[in-house]
Amino acid sequence: MAKRRTFKTADGVTLEYEVAGEGSPVLWQHGLGAPFTQPAAVFPDDEDLQRITLACRGHEGSELGDPLHLTFQTFANDALALLDHLGIKKAAVGGISLGAGIAMRLAADHPDRVSRLILARPAWVDQPSPKTQAAYLTVVEVLILHGMKDGLAAIQLRPEYLELAAASPDNAKSILSYFSRPRPETTVALLSRISARYPGLAKHEIAKIKTPTLIIGNGEDVVHPLAYAKALADLISGSQLQIIKSKSMDAVAYQLEFKAALAKFLLGA
Repeated sequence: MAKRRTFKTADGVTLEYEVAGEGSPVLWQHGLGAPFTQPAAVFPDDEDLQRITLACRGHEGSELGDPLHLTFQTFANDALALLDHLGIKKAAVGGISLGAGIAMRLAADHPDRVSRLILARPAWVDQPSPKTQAAYLTVVEVLILHGMKDGLAAIQLRPEYLELAAASPDNAKSILSYFSRPRPETTVALLSRISARYPGLAKHEIAKIKTPTLIIGNGEDVVHPLAYAKALADLISGSQLQIIKSKSMDAVAYQLEFKAALAKFLLGA
């Protein structure tokens, strides 16, 4: 059963984290705006693995802190601080989308702390991606203009949303979820800052990562193009690329294939 606790960062921000299991530690991070349930749903059900998920600033019960500090670097520093707080010297580290960017940043900055690296459905490579992130910035605009209740209807009339829904229904579903998310001010702050940024690593810095790496990608995904997963696989020497079914095509197969890929990489199963 997952247990939730909190700790305080060096700059005084209280962050919530979740720990499930008692096996080998895996810091397994969520996507932008996602709750704890997102990474938990695709994590292997195995007693030999311990899932540790930090709720990044502005997520779940974590405080937002200064919005100017909402960067991949800050999130990676917070993740490292959590490992220190738990007394974990080295762990497998990975995540989905935003979580993948945080994990990659952590592996590049502190390779001695990362035993294995998992980059699942990456949304960035070596630069910002304004085209793939456009719908998120539209969410910010709609939330500011219309608020949560009226914004839910308004976003579904916007061309950015309609284009996304036609190409990637799962991405569109994610967009709508922001209008039921608690603390809308955190949604505005997170989407406006993180969507316009990237992990901050140049190609040559990514290529220096020598940690055993699994990269998971899928098709039918505008926000997380399969081309990004392939680009990272080309940059990180010796990495494994696993292409799984997309949620837009088959949500059940997506979850099963995701879990299987993680289990094989982490446990050799």
